[in-house]
Amino acid sequence: MRHFAGPPRYAAVGRACRSRFSHTTIESKQRMKILDIPQSGKRGLTVSLKSRNGLVSRSLARPTDPRTDAQLRIRGLLGTVATHWSRLTQEQRDAWAAEASRHQSRPRLGQSGPLTGFQLYLKINCARLVIGEQEVPMPPPPPNFPELPVSGLTITNAGGGITLKLMTTDSLPEGTMLWGAAPCSQGRNTARRLVFLGTLSPPVGNAIDISSAYEARFGAPRVGSKVFVQVNQNLSGWEDLRGRFWATVPAAA
Repeated sequence: MRHFAGPPRYAAVGRACRSRFSHTTIESKQRMKILDIPQSGKRGLTVSLKSRNGLVSRSLARPTDPRTDAQLRIRGLLGTVATHWSRLTQEQRDAWAAEASRHQSRPRLGQSGPLTGFQLYLKINCARLVIGEQEVPMPPPPPNFPELPVSGLTITNAGGGITLKLMTTDSLPEGTMLWGAAPCSQGRNTARRLVFLGTLSPPVGNAIDISSAYEARFGAPRVGSKVFVQVNQNLSGWEDLRGRFWATVPAAA
């Protein structure tokens, strides 16, 4: 059984529909590792969360809301799709509920549960709208995802221009999604705050140039920095797990 996030992951295209939480220096100093029973979420003025160093507690902070174009676009999509839920017939809503009962939410503290019909309806239709497809009133059957034909990320630096390319072993399904993170230190092993950069174009000579999509969001990466991207297939609104790729920007040839 496949696991899907619920509420729908498109409460996060880059988490575009819900702003990333940014905290002041004072607030960051209030984070502390604690020894306690496993817990996650808000309690009064304290927030507990799992970090790579263990269970952490911090003071509750008001999130920023930059209202970027990407955030406003996804919020608009979510609002539109949510409104359409009430326009479905009862038979259609029952079909979504029946399909949703077969899919678990992403585990949290070792616990998960079946999605609701409304959550699955939002997830599938927002995923479809993001890649330019139309909403569907009935749940499409879950596909059997083929192996992702992306073998790696290469970065070249020649003639003063930095080029990022995904290497492929075959053509990709239409609507394959590209995610990226801001350039970071070579010492990092994981990416933070991945955002949706768009869908991938067909490969040319077993490679897809993603330089424009990446630089439109983050600018040209500096020499010596590490670039993380992720790729996943989107078939009829169903998404497979993301493949992660990274490369370091070389010095000019």
